[in-house]
Amino acid sequence: MRPGSISQHVITVLVEDKPGVLARISSMFARRGFNIHSLAVGPTADASLSRMTVVVDGPEMEQIIKQLYKLVNTVKVTEHPMGSAVEREVLLARINAEPSRRGEILDAARIFEARAVDVGKNTITFELSGEPGKLSDFLELMAPYGIVDLVKSGRIALGRDPKSKNGFRPQLRTA
Repeated sequence: MRPGSISQHVITVLVEDKPGVLARISSMFARRGFNIHSLAVGPTADASLSRMTVVVDGPEMEQIIKQLYKLVNTVKVTEHPMGSAVEREVLLARINAEPSRRGEILDAARIFEARAVDVGKNTITFELSGEPGKLSDFLELMAPYGIVDLVKSGRIALGRDPKSKNGFRPQLRTA
Protein backbone atom coordinates (compact mmCIF):
# COMPACT_ATOMS: atom_id res chain seq x y z
CA MET A 1 0.00 0.00 0.00
CA ARG A 2 1.31 3.46 -0.85
CA PRO A 3 2.02 5.86 2.02
CA GLY A 4 -0.97 8.12 2.62
CA SER A 5 -3.38 5.83 0.77
CA ILE A 6 -6.80 5.18 2.25
CA SER A 7 -7.65 1.75 3.64
CA GLN A 8 -9.97 0.17 6.16
CA HIS A 9 -8.80 -0.02 9.78
CA VAL A 10 -10.25 -2.02 12.68
CA ILE A 11 -9.76 -0.26 16.02
CA THR A 12 -11.00 -1.40 19.41
CA VAL A 13 -11.35 1.13 22.18
CA LEU A 14 -11.77 0.01 25.78
CA VAL A 15 -13.67 2.76 27.58
CA GLU A 16 -15.28 3.45 30.93
CA ASP A 17 -18.98 2.63 30.74
CA LYS A 18 -20.26 6.20 31.16
CA PRO A 19 -22.91 8.29 29.41
CA GLY A 20 -21.67 10.32 26.43
CA VAL A 21 -18.51 8.30 25.70
CA LEU A 22 -19.88 6.90 22.42
CA ALA A 23 -20.91 10.36 21.24
CA ARG A 24 -17.50 11.89 22.06
CA ILE A 25 -15.56 9.15 20.26
CA SER A 26 -17.75 9.03 17.15
CA SER A 27 -17.82 12.83 16.87
CA MET A 28 -14.02 12.92 17.13
CA PHE A 29 -13.79 10.71 14.01
CA ALA A 30 -16.39 12.85 12.21
CA ARG A 31 -14.67 16.15 13.07
CA ARG A 32 -11.47 14.85 11.53
CA GLY A 33 -13.23 13.77 8.32
CA PHE A 34 -13.03 10.00 8.81
CA ASN A 35 -15.83 7.82 7.44
CA ILE A 36 -16.96 5.30 10.05
CA HIS A 37 -17.89 2.13 8.18
CA SER A 38 -19.06 0.25 11.28
CA LEU A 39 -19.38 0.96 15.00
CA ALA A 40 -20.34 -1.58 17.67
CA VAL A 41 -20.34 -1.14 21.43
CA GLY A 42 -20.90 -3.74 24.11
CA PRO A 43 -20.04 -4.78 27.64
CA THR A 44 -16.83 -6.55 28.64
CA ALA A 45 -16.00 -9.04 31.39
CA ASP A 46 -15.51 -5.98 33.65
CA ALA A 47 -18.95 -4.38 34.19
CA SER A 48 -17.38 -0.92 34.50
CA LEU A 49 -15.93 -1.06 30.96
CA SER A 50 -17.29 -1.26 27.41
CA ARG A 51 -15.50 -2.22 24.20
CA MET A 52 -16.07 -0.20 21.06
CA THR A 53 -15.10 -1.68 17.72
CA VAL A 54 -14.72 0.99 15.05
CA VAL A 55 -14.11 0.15 11.40
CA VAL A 56 -12.98 3.32 9.70
CA ASP A 57 -11.80 4.29 6.24
CA GLY A 58 -8.79 6.54 6.18
CA PRO A 59 -5.04 6.84 5.89
CA GLU A 60 -2.83 5.67 8.75
CA MET A 61 -4.34 5.91 12.23
CA GLU A 62 -1.40 6.92 14.43
CA GLN A 63 -2.70 10.46 15.03
CA ILE A 64 -6.31 9.42 15.67
CA ILE A 65 -5.14 6.79 18.19
CA LYS A 66 -3.18 9.46 20.08
CA GLN A 67 -6.30 11.66 20.12
CA LEU A 68 -8.46 8.77 21.38
CA TYR A 69 -6.10 8.34 24.33
CA LYS A 70 -6.59 12.03 25.20
CA LEU A 71 -10.33 11.49 25.74
CA VAL A 72 -11.11 11.25 29.46
CA ASN A 73 -12.87 7.86 29.53
CA THR A 74 -10.48 5.98 27.21
CA VAL A 75 -8.65 3.08 28.88
CA LYS A 76 -6.94 1.32 25.93
CA VAL A 77 -6.85 1.65 22.12
CA THR A 78 -5.78 -1.15 19.79
CA GLU A 79 -5.50 -1.05 16.01
CA HIS A 80 -5.77 -4.59 14.65
CA PRO A 81 -3.65 -5.24 11.56
CA MET A 82 -5.36 -7.49 9.01
CA GLY A 83 -5.52 -11.07 10.29
CA SER A 84 -4.51 -10.22 13.85
CA ALA A 85 -8.05 -10.26 15.26
CA VAL A 86 -11.09 -12.50 15.31
CA GLU A 87 -13.80 -10.45 13.56
CA ARG A 88 -17.52 -11.19 13.35
CA GLU A 89 -20.77 -9.59 12.16
CA VAL A 90 -24.42 -10.64 12.32
CA LEU A 91 -27.00 -10.12 9.60
CA LEU A 92 -30.70 -10.61 9.08
CA ALA A 93 -31.76 -10.77 5.43
CA ARG A 94 -35.29 -11.15 4.05
CA ILE A 95 -35.10 -12.95 0.71
CA ASN A 96 -37.79 -13.33 -1.97
CA ALA A 97 -38.83 -16.97 -1.79
CA GLU A 98 -41.74 -18.04 -3.94
CA PRO A 99 -43.00 -21.41 -2.67
CA SER A 100 -41.65 -23.19 -5.78
CA ARG A 101 -38.07 -21.97 -5.06
CA ARG A 102 -37.94 -22.34 -1.28
CA GLY A 103 -36.09 -25.66 -1.28
CA GLU A 104 -33.45 -24.24 -3.63
CA ILE A 105 -33.02 -21.13 -1.47
CA LEU A 106 -32.83 -23.15 1.77
CA ASP A 107 -30.19 -25.44 0.21
CA ALA A 108 -28.14 -22.45 -0.90
CA ALA A 109 -28.39 -20.85 2.56
CA ARG A 110 -27.32 -24.11 4.22
CA ILE A 111 -23.91 -23.79 2.52
CA PHE A 112 -23.28 -20.74 4.73
CA GLU A 113 -24.97 -22.21 7.82
CA ALA A 114 -27.60 -19.47 7.60
CA ARG A 115 -30.63 -20.16 9.76
CA ALA A 116 -34.19 -19.46 8.61
CA VAL A 117 -35.77 -17.46 11.43
CA ASP A 118 -39.02 -16.38 9.77
CA VAL A 119 -41.05 -17.65 6.83
CA GLY A 120 -43.62 -15.40 5.21
CA LYS A 121 -46.00 -15.90 2.32
CA ASN A 122 -43.32 -15.00 -0.25
CA THR A 123 -40.14 -14.49 1.78
CA ILE A 124 -37.70 -16.22 4.12
CA THR A 125 -35.69 -14.28 6.68
CA PHE A 126 -32.23 -15.66 7.42
CA GLU A 127 -29.88 -15.06 10.32
CA LEU A 128 -26.17 -15.46 9.74
CA SER A 129 -23.08 -14.64 11.75
CA GLY A 130 -19.45 -14.90 10.80
CA GLU A 131 -16.52 -13.16 9.21
CA PRO A 132 -17.49 -10.12 7.12
CA GLY A 133 -16.38 -11.87 3.91
CA LYS A 134 -18.68 -14.82 4.60
CA LEU A 135 -21.66 -12.48 4.99
CA SER A 136 -20.79 -10.69 1.75
CA ASP A 137 -20.54 -14.02 -0.09
CA PHE A 138 -23.94 -15.09 1.29
CA LEU A 139 -25.55 -11.85 0.10
CA GLU A 140 -23.97 -12.28 -3.33
CA LEU A 141 -25.47 -15.78 -3.55
CA MET A 142 -28.91 -14.53 -2.45
CA ALA A 143 -28.96 -11.45 -4.74
CA PRO A 144 -30.45 -13.25 -7.78
CA TYR A 145 -33.45 -14.32 -5.66
CA GLY A 146 -34.01 -10.74 -4.52
CA ILE A 147 -32.98 -9.25 -1.19
CA VAL A 148 -36.11 -7.57 0.15
CA ASP A 149 -34.60 -6.19 3.35
CA LEU A 150 -31.28 -6.37 5.14
CA VAL A 151 -29.73 -5.32 8.43
CA LYS A 152 -26.17 -5.97 9.62
CA SER A 153 -24.64 -5.40 13.01
CA GLY A 154 -21.44 -3.50 13.31
CA ARG A 155 -18.28 -5.55 13.21
CA ILE A 156 -16.89 -6.77 16.51
CA ALA A 157 -13.26 -7.79 17.01
CA LEU A 158 -10.94 -9.24 19.62
CA GLY A 159 -7.20 -9.54 19.18
CA ARG A 160 -6.03 -13.10 18.62
CA ASP A 161 -4.46 -14.91 21.56
CA PRO A 162 -0.71 -15.47 21.08
CA LYS A 163 0.16 -19.01 20.01
CA SER A 164 3.33 -21.00 19.67
CA LYS A 165 5.25 -21.01 16.35
CA ASN A 166 3.26 -23.94 14.96
CA GLY A 167 -0.08 -22.29 15.69
CA PHE A 168 -0.97 -24.36 18.75
CA ARG A 169 -0.72 -23.46 22.39
CA PRO A 170 1.48 -25.76 24.46
CA GLN A 171 -0.39 -28.20 26.67
CA LEU A 172 -0.08 -27.58 30.38
CA ARG A 173 0.68 -30.66 32.43
CA THR A 174 -0.55 -31.11 35.93
CA ALA A 175 1.09 -33.40 38.43
